[in-house]
Amino acid sequence: MANVFNLEQAMLLLELEPPFGVRDVQLARRRMAKRWHPDIAPPGRQHEHQRHLQAINDAADELEILAEGSRGGRISVNAAKASAAASRQARAEEGQRAYEAEQRARKAAAERAQHDPFGDRLPDHSVVHRYARCLTYPEWGVGSVTGIYFSGGGDEVQQWARVQFAQGIRTVPAGSLRFVDFSKPDAGADRLERFMTAATHAMAEGEYALAAQRLIYARDADPTNVGVLRLMTLAFWQAGKLEPAARAVRDWARVDGERPAAHRFAARIYEDMGALDLAAEAAERAAKRAPGDAGEWERLGRLRLQLHDPAGALAPLRRAQSLRASVEGLLDLALACSLCGDLGGEVSACEAATRLEPESTDAWVRLAHALARTDRLGDCLAACETALELGAHQEVLDLRERILRAEPRVLPAV
Repeated sequence: MANVFNLEQAMLLLELEPPFGVRDVQLARRRMAKRWHPDIAPPGRQHEHQRHLQAINDAADELEILAEGSRGGRISVNAAKASAAASRQARAEEGQRAYEAEQRARKAAAERAQHDPFGDRLPDHSVVHRYARCLTYPEWGVGSVTGIYFSGGGDEVQQWARVQFAQGIRTVPAGSLRFVDFSKPDAGADRLERFMTAATHAMAEGEYALAAQRLIYARDADPTNVGVLRLMTLAFWQAGKLEPAARAVRDWARVDGERPAAHRFAARIYEDMGALDLAAEAAERAAKRAPGDAGEWERLGRLRLQLHDPAGALAPLRRAQSLRASVEGLLDLALACSLCGDLGGEVSACEAATRLEPESTDAWVRLAHALARTDRLGDCLAACETALELGAHQEVLDLRERILRAEPRVLPAV
């Protein structure tokens, strides 16, 4: 049997129907590779996916060679039928040999039972299941196993199955099947893993609303699972459903509120909803739980600026500047200082921004406007010139003209 290439099994593996050519085999290989790549396998099932994908690639290689050598570059229906007949004959011969070996084993077992009745206490039995789920794609639901097949030989033998799902017949590695016993309800952990896997597939395809719906079932199985609540928050947020996302992030914060991640998500979701006061409270909680994160302090200061609280924004913005200064944070600090009447602090923050990123047009424009309110008119003109070189707009030209008119004229030194 190992010497006869089983064309029928190769077509089943690749889900092909004759006639087909090399291009059809390549497309089928690509389609099955996307479906059974080890990177999308559930935890602990990567090896099954790897072996199944290897069998698919081997079958595709053989089919491509056969198609290239066939008349017209295509394998016809008659050729597939002839190959299937040869494969069946080879399987029948191997089955006959296996049957003869089994009869010899039975005869030996009968003799052992007669002469050594207590030598073996293990009975021969088998249990056949028909209905199963695919652990890799649980969204397919429960399918009916229509056939179990083996390919390869020796240490490389591989078992795979053809399963009838609602979406159609799928070829899956037998190790990725979990047989269903309808007399017993599913355990909560099994339901959780199944819906989490289905939601991950939906999010990978960009269907965030569908992923959120599947994650609701996963949450019902375990309402305190942090991973489920985090993914549900992200799915609702990406789907544009802000109110369900806010409810999910509140559930997440109740379970895992000592860490800053839930409060970070809450701040961003509330900001998108327009609830700036709630966003500022969530950002403050996130900053307190991650005191070394400069980005959280900047967000807190920016939200307080939007709430018209420049005095409250000064402390978090200065804290962010001491941890890791950024141009955006320094410009926000300059705005807060300006609103509080601290002209020196505004100029210092703008100068720090220009030193941090000398190519920032916004930093030079803000510095020029800040210096225009001081007596450093020469420095203001220099900042205007730099901003114009970097591509500033008409407002900087107007400021420059106004400063030139206001600058006192002096006689040159002798």
